[in-house]
Amino acid sequence: MATNLSTYPTPAAPLRPALMATASTTAATATVRSDWKDALPVLQGAGFTLRALRVSDAAALLTLLTTEEVTRFISPPPTTVEGFERFIAWATQEQAAGRYVCFGIVPEGAETAVGLFQVRQLDGRFDTAEWGFALGSAFWGSGLFTKGAHLVVDFAFEVLGVHRLEARAVVANGRGNGALRKIGAIQEGILRQAFLRGGVRHDQALWALLAEDWYRAKAVWGVKVH
Repeated sequence: MATNLSTYPTPAAPLRPALMATASTTAATATVRSDWKDALPVLQGAGFTLRALRVSDAAALLTLLTTEEVTRFISPPPTTVEGFERFIAWATQEQAAGRYVCFGIVPEGAETAVGLFQVRQLDGRFDTAEWGFALGSAFWGSGLFTKGAHLVVDFAFEVLGVHRLEARAVVANGRGNGALRKIGAIQEGILRQAFLRGGVRHDQALWALLAEDWYRAKAVWGVKVH
């Protein structure tokens, strides 16, 4: 199950992350700071933390995010610890430039990230952005995706100032598309043969969340807007 960022210009063979669906819609609280270009805030959820990636995460990410299950519907991730270290360095540089953020997903009791959330600007000022996700298969069904996604979407709309948040998922990726639908994204169309993987061109579904729709849905769910 996966989504794929449409472009990802880094020399470190960047990761286009996978998406994990869960049934949980439990909200979590967020601690948000305004100086995100200098340092990402720590977003605290029930049983997990979202934080900036660290070089010490590289080995765990290599183990968890390069399995066939995770990479089936994404562009090939880095294949070495050094490759993930370069990816983390690139992410930090792009964050400082105000173009991109990447949160590591750290379960309670763990020291290193087991997945990540990415948000990338599409229009030069974060009015429109694209997001992607990756989570090690051992944590599928744990609730980490849905609870973490709520925090990241809140961060995108409230702190980054995003109005429209897009995601792309291979049409054959039923669980990834289902996860996007579950958190309230709307499928707007099919991008024909938009993703090349292993010499095969795949159709992708284009999904979008608007800030106004997100807040309306949260009001219906009775979830507090931070």
